[in-house]
Amino acid sequence: MSEKISRREFLQRGTAAAIGLTVVPNTILGKSHAHIAPSDKLNIAGVGVGGMGNANLRNMERTDNIVALCDVDWDYAKDAFGRHPQAKKYRDFRKMYDEMGKSIDAVLVATPDHTHAIVAANAIAMGKHVYVQKPLTHTVYESRLLTNLAKKYQVATQMGNQGASSEDSDLVCEWIWNGEIGEVTRVDCATDRPLWPQGLNTPTERMPIPWGLGGPEGWDLFLGPAKYRPYNRAYHPWDWRGWWDYGTGALGDMACHIMQVAFKSLNLLYPISAEGCSTPLFPDCAPNAQHVKITYPARKKFHKVNMPQVEIHWYDGGLLPEFPKGWEAGKSLMREGGGVTIFHGTKDTLVCGCYGQKPFLVSGRVPKAPQVERRVGTSHEQDWIRACKESPENRVPTKSDFAFSGPFNEMVVMGVLAVRLQGLNRPLQWDGLNMRFTNIGENEELNLKQTEMKVIDGDPKMTTIDHKVNAMAYAQELIKHTYREGWTLPDMPTF
Repeated sequence: MSEKISRREFLQRGTAAAIGLTVVPNTILGKSHAHIAPSDKLNIAGVGVGGMGNANLRNMERTDNIVALCDVDWDYAKDAFGRHPQAKKYRDFRKMYDEMGKSIDAVLVATPDHTHAIVAANAIAMGKHVYVQKPLTHTVYESRLLTNLAKKYQVATQMGNQGASSEDSDLVCEWIWNGEIGEVTRVDCATDRPLWPQGLNTPTERMPIPWGLGGPEGWDLFLGPAKYRPYNRAYHPWDWRGWWDYGTGALGDMACHIMQVAFKSLNLLYPISAEGCSTPLFPDCAPNAQHVKITYPARKKFHKVNMPQVEIHWYDGGLLPEFPKGWEAGKSLMREGGGVTIFHGTKDTLVCGCYGQKPFLVSGRVPKAPQVERRVGTSHEQDWIRACKESPENRVPTKSDFAFSGPFNEMVVMGVLAVRLQGLNRPLQWDGLNMRFTNIGENEELNLKQTEMKVIDGDPKMTTIDHKVNAMAYAQELIKHTYREGWTLPDMPTF
């Protein structure tokens, strides 16, 4: 790359010629400078291939090799297994890494949320490129860990929020950076989910383990680093999203699609405070509906627009923000993909759907902003594969590489923290650099109420059982989980 061209200019060009400068054969760069020659194919392993992982594989297998597949439930994963009879099959990703680590170039991770970090972190520490489904991780600490590991090992990374690679998402950023709606002080985001059961008491019934899990060993592998619980259909398959031990509720499922354009366009990093409220909160299950407010400090001017302090609001479970001023009567607020993001600017209001789809200004004006974002002409997965084949020194980052999606995912799981700590009845002040709350007392208690409804003589009665815990210790456990014995993460890199 010419010394006259800045890195920012290079990344913003986004043309085929610019990308071509980064992809050269090993014979030119030497094996120490490029993981794989562009004429070669990656050897990809998939971990968690029964759901979205199967869809991701379809976008990878047309150009590259699928050499290993891992899933705890072989019945759920049978479609992916059937398409790749040559791939070696596993239930335990640790065994797969031990046996095939030297044969694998890259790893797709699409397990339940609570095992994203442990699968991905250990792959990165082995020098493997990783594609990780959203949400990137289950906790703030895990997000920070993946961000720093990716930086240390210089691997190509991508979070599976595919809307980040869409031109609509690029347009939202370019309109805001060009000052088309002025300074943004509030963003409202909402989804029509959850589509699975939430707001439930913890199951007590023991159920037979499905044959696809292969018995108690398979169920233990599903639990992974989480504490042991007996199998129940409420947890697996798919409905795990509503349970705190394995998922992050509707917020974790959809915020990575809906809030991405806000985090990127407003150049956000760490929030300064968070607060949440919800329908009745149960200790082990996400609530039916919730509202979260996360506040970010003022940032430096970015492109042509000032970046004042901004509030990011999240709504789910049927809750919606207020209609923006000038909104057309009778027009649904929920947009394409079952989501909406509303940017409230000092000059205008910008609205888009899930993934940043079909953005428009409430005024009706059509902006004409210069193109500064690189366009992705392939798929989200193929753009990651492209990055895997480029040298670390000249790699064009993917649209949701961990340098971006790691801090972004901290925002998402911060919303989960705000909801789970709402019993403290105050905005929680956050020290992002050190990953800690600054206004929770050492000896303060949090009441984790267990709530049940009973109908007595036709009259519904709510009964609660108090369960008090040390608030600071509880918050720290939510920020950084204590893993079950036998499940470990690499150490946090220091720079």
